Order: sequence, then C-alpha cells, then structure tokens
Amino acid sequence: MCVGLSAKVVKIKDKGTVLVDASGAKREVAASLLDHLEPGDYVMVHAGTAIAKITDDDGHETDNLLDHLL
Repeated sequence: MCVGLSAKVVKIKDKGTVLVDASGAKREVAASLLDHLEPGDYVMVHAGTAIAKITDDDGHETDNLLDHLL
C-alpha cells in the first residue's frame, strides 16, 4: 500500500528541495517534479518526494482524516 501525506511548503531550500511541515514534523523533501512552488503551498509527499501540488482544502481534509484515524 502506498501512502502520501499532505504537507505545507515552509521554505524553498534550493533547486529541487523544499522544507515542508507535515502535521508539525518538518523535513526536507525533493520537489524537482513540481514547478512554481512557493512557501504556503500544499503538496502531496510520497517517499520523500513532493509528487503533486494540492489545494489548501485538500491538505486540511487529509489532516482531519489522519487525526480521526490516529
């Protein structure tokens, strides 16, 4: 089973790497698959790579679902 987690972009580190906040856990992830990311954007992260840009509502919905599951 593959699981992607939503995360908020906190900082653009360098070309291809961003710092994200995933439910309070900050980590660097590869972001070379996505163009035009800015701090405040939400992304779906899988295996240390941002694989899709998502909306704020999608990010909040995912966080709420995880809160109910945990």
